[in-house]
Amino acid sequence: PSTDPQTRSAAGRRGRIVTPEDKPKLFVLDTNVLMHDPLSLFRFAEHDVFLPMTTLEELDNHKKGLTDVARNARTVSRTLDNLIELNGGDILKGVPLNLLGNIEAGGRLFFETTPMAKPLPGLPGIKGDNSILATVGGAMEAFSGHAVVLVSKDINMRIKATTLGIPAEDYFNDKILDDTDMVYTGRSELPASFWDEVKGRLECWNDGGATCYAFETDEPSKWNVNECVTIEGDDAFAAIVTAVEGRTVKLRLLKDFRSKHKAWGIQARNAEQNMALNLLMDPEIDFVTLLGQAGTGKTLLTLAAALAQTIDQRRFSEIIVTRATVSVGEDIGYLPGTEEEKMAPWMGALEDNLEVLHKSDGSGDWGRQAAMDLIRNRIRIKSMSFMRGRTFLQKFVIIDEAQNLSPKQMKTLITRAGPGTKIVCLGNIAQIDTPYLTEGSSGLTYVVERFAGWPHAATITLARGERSRLAEFAAEAL
Repeated sequence: PSTDPQTRSAAGRRGRIVTPEDKPKLFVLDTNVLMHDPLSLFRFAEHDVFLPMTTLEELDNHKKGLTDVARNARTVSRTLDNLIELNGGDILKGVPLNLLGNIEAGGRLFFETTPMAKPLPGLPGIKGDNSILATVGGAMEAFSGHAVVLVSKDINMRIKATTLGIPAEDYFNDKILDDTDMVYTGRSELPASFWDEVKGRLECWNDGGATCYAFETDEPSKWNVNECVTIEGDDAFAAIVTAVEGRTVKLRLLKDFRSKHKAWGIQARNAEQNMALNLLMDPEIDFVTLLGQAGTGKTLLTLAAALAQTIDQRRFSEIIVTRATVSVGEDIGYLPGTEEEKMAPWMGALEDNLEVLHKSDGSGDWGRQAAMDLIRNRIRIKSMSFMRGRTFLQKFVIIDEAQNLSPKQMKTLITRAGPGTKIVCLGNIAQIDTPYLTEGSSGLTYVVERFAGWPHAATITLARGERSRLAEFAAEAL
């Protein structure tokens, strides 16, 4: 059986028409799949792919413009042209999908070279979706030796296909995780018997004022570098995994930001916030992701750490803040002014947290105003629309509402980092406002899984709300 995630998921979905397992599969792609992922042609392992003429026509209609959809449509068109050219223009017997070096694709690409639309009762043929469904019906007869499956991101398209007796599935390869409960949280809890288990093979030493431990384990794969660990029943112990070398695991105790240390006058209110501040203030960690529901303190902690390292420690030259401009409700239209003025309505959270940090200053009114002017001179609000081609040198970059970014957008932003730059992504994957992303396919989920275990990246999920009793109850009850 195939190990391809698309095939595994298609076979295991309940409530769908089951295709024969003894036949090779022919996946008919809807236009939205290609525009969502231009490389989807090569994601179906050893199985064949079929493109209806309507799909090609819709690709042509969407190729103009500077949007991601238009770019993806043009990318698909160039890929199809290269495949056909390398195959000598012969498409009747199918074009091998591995001609461009995509060795993971072992199938062939078929086109609708002759009209094969099958009349479907009750559906007008003039609509694009209905034309594709009619073609799939004809393909099931033309490719009788294959198990034909329609792949579409359109839910209504899949519902209509199922009612017509046509096997239809979502496109699964864009999903990093099927179950978002399995997202890497960046922390783990050791059993209360941990010290007894490592007794006799535990080393302890002091490094730069921090207590460090090293011990051998039979399961080193269970430990990730920069993962925060606690011990069940011991609220005082909190450490970070600094290295996993063979069977040896090294830990370092975290700084106590709950009582002994502060970041720009801010202290942690719980163990998770203490872990977050340690990761944000660590000069060896270049990339941090903070996940959590509203009110857990993600923006406040990040801004406090950024100001402490930019103004007090002078580790960074300035703070750059950006976010995905996705509205919760109706769009208010174009905004006047400069780039920063246009971004101002989206930066309400930044202003709210600056006000909190401003009030924590113990100086008088004049001193607080002077401090606020200094802070604002070090913060730059930038739009993501103009990020391509830039390089950030020695900057503290905050990407807010990162759950609304696609994996491709996330890659574009993170690859802007130059020497000495730290990037922090904030978001809540349960609060996605972009209609084309899910919890499993969000760019935030993507980077959390891809960066897990890298020595210079860390993540932590904040679960406990610290905003107010009203906000905490609303998050649980609504």
